[in-house]
Amino acid sequence: MTKRYSLLSFAILACVLVSASFVVAQEAKYAKLDSTKIHYQSYGKGKEALVLVHCWTCNLDLWRDHIPELSKRARVIAIDLPGHGLSDKPQVSYTMDFFAAAIDAVLKDAQVDRVVLVGHSMGTPVVRQFYRKYPQKTLALVFVDGAVRPFGTKEQREQFMAPLRGENYKEAGTQMFGAMTTTLSATDKQRVLDSFLSTPQHVLVSAMEAMSDDALYATDKINVPLFALLAKSPYWPPDTEQFLRSLAPDLEYQMWDGVSHFLYLDRPKDFDAAVIAFLDKKKLLK
Repeated sequence: MTKRYSLLSFAILACVLVSASFVVAQEAKYAKLDSTKIHYQSYGKGKEALVLVHCWTCNLDLWRDHIPELSKRARVIAIDLPGHGLSDKPQVSYTMDFFAAAIDAVLKDAQVDRVVLVGHSMGTPVVRQFYRKYPQKTLALVFVDGAVRPFGTKEQREQFMAPLRGENYKEAGTQMFGAMTTTLSATDKQRVLDSFLSTPQHVLVSAMEAMSDDALYATDKINVPLFALLAKSPYWPPDTEQFLRSLAPDLEYQMWDGVSHFLYLDRPKDFDAAVIAFLDKKKLLK
């Protein structure tokens, strides 16, 4: 009897694993922006969705542990921005406008009308630019440790960029990400680093140059709900919350201590709970 139940349990488990693999495979999709293919994954149904936008040189895989929980609350779409992950990597300018247009192409392909956009790091100016271009499609924004003001002077930013343009850009990037992931597990550190190393140099240089455009950091109002979730760091000026409130009257603000720039990997359950609490409070994606 015990042996029969063991075999039955194994058969059920095998079926579940096969079914899960099939579902994941079915969720991988591609949208087109002109001639550029944009890879994305979609979980759930509906005309409204929570859209996850990764940071510079990363990809949608970094959201994988969050999708099971977040997709219980709403339809979830995770995107590989052009030049990243499994999306095409053409020789073009990787501006925030280009990334915003890529998100719009994904929404059209997925038949989604309105979204809450979650943008980590570079994803913050990306989703803010999406809001500027497509305000009627934007229900709310979530900024995850992303800049709303340029860091340093143009000369300082140029100094930072110089090693990334050289032959040893991989070593420079490896050092940079090492400093930004000190609190992560070894596995998550490697995931971040592998993503950087797989991003072509022309993509990472162009995207970083585009982030230095002062026009991105204009003080035009954000007239949709905004949740800003930041990692406590000396890089954030003391008036950060005040500045954000001057941009977004409907602001939810949290700053977490003891986490890295990749705070959603440091505290995944807390991150998911915080995003869901924001959606619930603002009655979004119901």
